[in-house]
Amino acid sequence: MTAGALAASTAAGAQALAQPSAQTSIPDRGPRLDLDLVREFVIAGHHDLNRVRELIDQHPTLINAAWDWGGGDWETALGGASHMGNVPIAEFLLSHGARMDVFCAAATGKIEIVRAFLADDPKVIDLKGPHGIPLLRHAQAGKQEKVVELLKTLIPDPSPGPSHPPSPGEGNRPPRTTP
Repeated sequence: MTAGALAASTAAGAQALAQPSAQTSIPDRGPRLDLDLVREFVIAGHHDLNRVRELIDQHPTLINAAWDWGGGDWETALGGASHMGNVPIAEFLLSHGARMDVFCAAATGKIEIVRAFLADDPKVIDLKGPHGIPLLRHAQAGKQEKVVELLKTLIPDPSPGPSHPPSPGEGNRPPRTTP
């Protein structure tokens, strides 16, 4: 292929990619969810299982709706249930199609899922959920002691080390292990 033919072929390909097509257009999915309804659902997800049930029965499309509290602090009903440690609401939402995330896994005691996230990317330990709530606090809220223990073994000690070499008997903290 000559340089001119290659350039023409590349230009034609780029033009084709720039043109909208049936495959790249976004289908009409109907009207957006009512914002007041989304906010009510997300708030109920923190503490009110009966209201969550009612809203899902009336509006099943709310299941993964997210509310922006401001500043990009997005939250779903599942996120609220998770950081509050409300396992019954989290389980109800999951059974109706809510999307599991690492914060929910920690709050509901799904230690193998938490381990899988951490094995894939150890920096997951530092992620913050809705309202900036760390992963460990989700596990603590859900009273998931095995997950709490796992996460505590991976969180760096925030206290500064000694400013001098350790003296006899002072020792060093044992190295952390990954799950």
